[in-house]
Amino acid sequence: MLFPFVKYQGTGNDFVVIDNRNNQFPIANHDVIARICHRNFGVGADGFICIESDDSANFYMRYFNADGHEGSLCGNGSRCAIHYARSLGLTDEKVSFRAADGLHHARFVDDEVALELHPISEWEQLEDALFLNTGSPHHVVFEADVNAIDVANLGRQIAHAAPYFSEGTNVNFVQQINENELLVRTYERGVEAETLSCGTGVTASALAAHISHRTASTQIQIQTKGGKLKVSFSPAAHGYESVVLQGPAEQVFKGIWEIN
Repeated sequence: MLFPFVKYQGTGNDFVVIDNRNNQFPIANHDVIARICHRNFGVGADGFICIESDDSANFYMRYFNADGHEGSLCGNGSRCAIHYARSLGLTDEKVSFRAADGLHHARFVDDEVALELHPISEWEQLEDALFLNTGSPHHVVFEADVNAIDVANLGRQIAHAAPYFSEGTNVNFVQQINENELLVRTYERGVEAETLSCGTGVTASALAAHISHRTASTQIQIQTKGGKLKVSFSPAAHGYESVVLQGPAEQVFKGIWEIN
């Protein structure tokens, strides 16, 4: 059976995206998805995305981690899915879609996609870090020099240790450059490695900087290994609302995958 796909990247965070509105792709076959995402034996990607039909939104985005298992919200993946959905004629400049955590809205800003995340009202102050969920769980720790951090090994140790254990968490190492600019490196669960960028991770990092009074700015520029992103938000009585992740999404190539 042959399945057309497109390869996308958003600040180096890369995804295989398919149009699965006919529900023909075997999404329960974790091995197939993991093989497609494998960088030596497949297309190679941080995640796999299915565009599906939704009765109350432009489309449903079903996201899978590189290990083949369905994941939580992916910020950069959502932006890539939105870009692809527009090419399919499913939406225009203003977008509504559903994901694992519910309904989201987005819009195109020139060549970039601005994705609105859910309001944030809860977080946990840990001994040397903050934990918050921006659609996916994130452990955020501030460091003087993130380039001196062994992200792969230290991130792995934190991601599956107490209090996270088998469920795991994403781990963000953050360096403050100035009042409204951060440098972020992220270890992603499901990928079990450092990725060039993580959308929900940089969002969590920007909010953590404001929560911990490192900045009073509500518009934060983020530098990642894969490029630049913007995070904006509005403080509210019980947290933050109007949380927006903005950045580029680019189609890299198209192909066809054969499932035996």
